[in-house]
Amino acid sequence: MVQPRVMVLRAPGTNCDQETAFAFEQAGGHADVLHVNRLLENPTLAQDYQILCVPGGFSYGDDVAAGRILGNLFQHHLKDAMTEFKAAGKLILGICNGFQVLIKSGVLLTDDQQGPPATLCLNDTGRYEDRWVHLAADGDKCVFLRGLDKFELPVAHAEGQFVARNETELTRLADAGQLVLRYINPTGSEDVPFPHNPNGSQANVAGICDETGRVLGLMPHPERNIDSTHHPQWTRRPTSAPGEGLKLFQNAVAYFQS
Repeated sequence: MVQPRVMVLRAPGTNCDQETAFAFEQAGGHADVLHVNRLLENPTLAQDYQILCVPGGFSYGDDVAAGRILGNLFQHHLKDAMTEFKAAGKLILGICNGFQVLIKSGVLLTDDQQGPPATLCLNDTGRYEDRWVHLAADGDKCVFLRGLDKFELPVAHAEGQFVARNETELTRLADAGQLVLRYINPTGSEDVPFPHNPNGSQANVAGICDETGRVLGLMPHPERNIDSTHHPQWTRRPTSAPGEGLKLFQNAVAYFQS
């Protein structure tokens, strides 16, 4: 069986790199945690990996805006490396701060003459939100979400509100099948108020993919629900099955084993 190599790229302030690497290892991959400076020194290092993951945390302290500084490094110094990585049919994952990095660098959604088609901004509540949410995956377009339907993951962010540039862009992304992960109401109601939608995202968007389905950014943390004991109600649940987030990492590894 092929064991894909995973680059978990950290920067100053990143704090979910070890957990994310562990999740990929549990899924059958070989994960290396690499500081962004090593990749900036030698962008060809990316050629040795099949999966790139930008994990959660607070890269560069979110001093300018969440993910902006690392996103600028991607945009101005790693653009060619990322273009080649995507063109080679490889996978890219951005979790929480990593989602912010991918969307603000243009790796996830391509900027046009008017700028980025969408962004992530301050939560509607104006504060950091740390809670578990109910999610629904939409279709099989995205490699990472195949086989997932409704599941739970925790969120922990202050700037996770997905906002499209205008209604035209929101409709275009929806029609292209790129709004692949949404917050849902556990009661089954189509109304998804706070706290079920923890940040006020348009169309209850929790994650989006690129046009190929091989690049995914999501605000919830799948690496924080890979074991049954991770769920806050694990003592009241009769199952010892792995946490629902593990499937996302297994999908990424299986993509290179099929």
